Amino acid sequence: MSIDKLFLERKSVRSFSNKEINKETISELLNAARLAPSAVNYQPWRFFICTTDDMKQRIVESYPRKWFKSAPLYIVACADKSQSWKRGADNKDHGNIDVAIAVTHLMLKATELGLGTCWVCNFDATILNDALNLDSVLEPVAIIPIGYPSETISTETEQPKKRKSIDEFTEWM
Repeated sequence: MSIDKLFLERKSVRSFSNKEINKETISELLNAARLAPSAVNYQPWRFFICTTDDMKQRIVESYPRKWFKSAPLYIVACADKSQSWKRGADNKDHGNIDVAIAVTHLMLKATELGLGTCWVCNFDATILNDALNLDSVLEPVAIIPIGYPSETISTETEQPKKRKSIDEFTEWM
């Protein structure tokens, strides 16, 4: 699939079938994330693959939405603050940025493989930290519910993506 087609086809999916995702497919997703660029190539990410019923229920408690419960798999992406690069001039931590790039790679790969994803960041971090027993240097950045979409929507019949025009977010100097 061309990258432009991938950009157009990627969308937030909020309804999943109960079809299981095999480990080889999950490995492909993780490999796509692994190949993402990061500041100074520090790769300060940690991914938690949540597939057991008990762990999935604990993840859902951090974001209790009806649609969210239907995902057969959750990947929680965290920034490792002990490994992330900090800019010298102002000590800006780039961990969250690096994780966002890796998650974008993962989500685009999921789209290519016919899977649906949704970027979730409106979770209760305390509940999520407790559920995953996170070390204090790990900061959850996003939960990615992943699964096969429950129904296929033709890109020909759906509404175009609502995006700002290029002129709205650029300034030529």
